[in-house]
Amino acid sequence: MVLKWMRGCLLALLAVSHTAAGQELSGFDCLIKPHLVADVSTREEGIVDEFLVERGDLIEQGQILVKLDAEVEEAAVELARGRTQMQAEIEEKRTNLDYAKRQFKRIDELYRKKGISFTDRDEASTEALLADLILSQAEKRMEIAKLELLRATKLLKRRTIHSPITGVVLERLLSPGESVKDKPIIRVAQINLVNVEVIIPVEHFGSVNIGMQAEVMPKYPGATSRTATVTVVDRVVDAASDTFGVRLELQNSDLKIPGGVRCSIHFRDGS
Repeated sequence: MVLKWMRGCLLALLAVSHTAAGQELSGFDCLIKPHLVADVSTREEGIVDEFLVERGDLIEQGQILVKLDAEVEEAAVELARGRTQMQAEIEEKRTNLDYAKRQFKRIDELYRKKGISFTDRDEASTEALLADLILSQAEKRMEIAKLELLRATKLLKRRTIHSPITGVVLERLLSPGESVKDKPIIRVAQINLVNVEVIIPVEHFGSVNIGMQAEVMPKYPGATSRTATVTVVDRVVDAASDTFGVRLELQNSDLKIPGGVRCSIHFRDGS
């Protein structure tokens, strides 16, 4: 009797296990969201001069979004560039040095032949040293001018705000003429990669793992299913609803899937 009872229990457990294993993880609703939403700002102070994009525009990473007023910075660049235009002065100082060296060489030869006094030789030597010092100072001024131009150019570039992501413009948060101090300027969303958020009943906990793939069907006219990969599985269950959250990432390089659209999902059997 005991053996029959144990055999019956075992068969029942195997049947339940087989039924659970055969269940497909499908029929769940999900939501497709932008991978990233960013309020673009700047550490610079100033006034918005011009927006180069509008709400709804598709944008590429590095694309110019906004320009700030930059009259002062542009003037600084021109001034610094002007200070670097001193090559002719340096060539003049180098020519003077070459002449002073030749002059000293001739006078030194005359001095060795006792043709001139030591005072004349000392004067020629001093002039050569002074010419060398003057050339060195001019070259140092040139290096400083180049550094000032580099700094001014970088400050000017910071008046132009670029997109940190590839995606879409959601909203312009300021208008031309407004100050950008401590304020976000424009809101953008990354949609070349999107997140798929799904809520799953707790009885399926342990059946979904990171790296598992799923078929996602967006709910809009003309949509086709896409493959997404699980990247996050919540380790805390919501006690009120007995559910846990799962996030998948879905490539959207053609930008055809809009953020915010609902979807259905079917997880592939990872066994």
